[in-house]
Amino acid sequence: MATRTSFENSNEIGVFAALTNAYCLTGVGGSENFFSVFESELADHIPVIHATIGGCRFVGRTTVGNRRGLLVPSTATDQELQHLRNSLPDSVVVQRIEERLSALGNIVSCNDHVALVHPDVDRETEDVISDVLGVEVFRQTVAGQALVGSYSKFTNQGGMVHPRTTLEDMEELSSLLQVPLVAGTVNRGSDVLGGGMVVNDWTAFVGLDTTSTEISVIESIFKLSSARQGDAGRGQSSIVTDMRSSLIDQLS
Repeated sequence: MATRTSFENSNEIGVFAALTNAYCLTGVGGSENFFSVFESELADHIPVIHATIGGCRFVGRTTVGNRRGLLVPSTATDQELQHLRNSLPDSVVVQRIEERLSALGNIVSCNDHVALVHPDVDRETEDVISDVLGVEVFRQTVAGQALVGSYSKFTNQGGMVHPRTTLEDMEELSSLLQVPLVAGTVNRGSDVLGGGMVVNDWTAFVGLDTTSTEISVIESIFKLSSARQGDAGRGQSSIVTDMRSSLIDQLS
């Protein structure tokens, strides 16, 4: 299921939160509402942690992680690193990384098996990503954009890429990632998918402006309704498909 939320007045919730199958980080905000939305959905399954990186709240764009590890930039202080290590499950390795391109969330997109990275990242960074996150690393672009973390989002179930991605590129990426992909938007037409949503294998959070059509596409490709409701979810997605095809028939 996808939940709409916003951070103070911003719909770019992927900037202020990071979500994996093992933990969730949220920026320290002026109000607790943002944190509460995540806590109410996730607290029974995974820890939801207040965090800052280098004293800043945009934890979603500066960190990257999966269920095995979390990478933070060199701007993260020792206290922040210690707080993350104390709060996260013992199985999650927290590693600081010396990388010139320090907004790791913008330059890396990953699930528990594969990572796409910006073509210009350092060789050492590539090795650290591979070791800490336990993934295969590919240097890639998405629709000609080097910021793969901003313009693509994928889990172990499926993925969404920039709306201008060509079919050939999508097929290539899909075979690299071994998950189905769809081109789509979030927040009523925004192509910055990494900024507009956070998602894991069973739930997603999107900006308040996200339309119901965008949510149905997100729930369908990330297989969220079936993860939550079993056969009922599959029935629901087929209803959405039928509705969409009947709408198209009427319009044509």
